[in-house]
Amino acid sequence: MNKNHLNNSVKKFIHASRKYSDASIFMHEAIARKAGLTGTDHKYLGLIMQQTELTAGDISRLTGLSTGAVTGLVDRLEKKGLVQRKFPKNDRRKVHIIPNNDRILNLLEPTFKELQHRTMELLSSFSEEEIEVVERYFRAATNTMNEMTDYLTDKS
Repeated sequence: MNKNHLNNSVKKFIHASRKYSDASIFMHEAIARKAGLTGTDHKYLGLIMQQTELTAGDISRLTGLSTGAVTGLVDRLEKKGLVQRKFPKNDRRKVHIIPNNDRILNLLEPTFKELQHRTMELLSSFSEEEIEVVERYFRAATNTMNEMTDYLTDKS
């Protein structure tokens, strides 16, 4: 493969990657609007949903949000019945945030069911080897983005 071809391939890949990133943001914004959420609240809710319970500090560490911003996030999600605050009896200063997974699934599942169906249809057009390459890329790209997030957060 000559250098010119590689540069062209890399340029095409970067262009496709940007388009994918933009489409992902726009889609998640549309899903969020349909659910009555902001795009960022929707994405943070997805992180919260992966846990059985978290503290505000845990959410702050996961997201990089200030504790004040986490309070606002939890207020908005709690108002919609998507999370609840639980105060341990032995330490009322600490607050546990518990996702209401049933309510979250009822709100988001119809949209994600259709997305999952379309994604599986797309994946079925790829060979096992191609899927492994794409997965390897996503894992490595995720690590790179997490490292960059840490770098930028540490520099702030």
